Amino acid sequence: MSDKNVCNAGFTPSGILRGSLASSMMSHEAKASGGGVHSGGPTSTLQEMGARGTTHSSGFTSNGISSGSLASNKMSQEARSHGGGIPRGGTTSTVLSISMGGKGGRR
Repeated sequence: MSDKNVCNAGFTPSGILRGSLASSMMSHEAKASGGGVHSGGPTSTLQEMGARGTTHSSGFTSNGISSGSLASNKMSQEARSHGGGIPRGGTTSTVLSISMGGKGGRR
C-alpha cells in the first residue's frame, strides 16, 4: 500500500506528475533552497522510491517504519543530527507521512 500511496502522490516511475502533491513539494523545496532540489531531501527520496517501487521494501510502510530497515536507520541518523528528535517537514517524517497516505505535512 505504501508504494501505491507514493505513486498516488505523484512520485511515479516516469517522473513527477504535473499538478500533483509531488510537483507542489518539488516547487516548494526548490524555492526554499534557491532553485534546486537537494539529494537526500524529501522530494528526491520520494521520487527515487516512487520510480523504483521500493517504499515498502525500504521500511516505510502504511503502518509505520519497520524495525531494522533502511527507514529505521535513516530515522535514527536524522534524529541524531537534530539532537534526538525528527523534525517536522524533514525527510523521514515527510516520506513516512506520504507512504501512510498523508500529505507529508502539507495542506
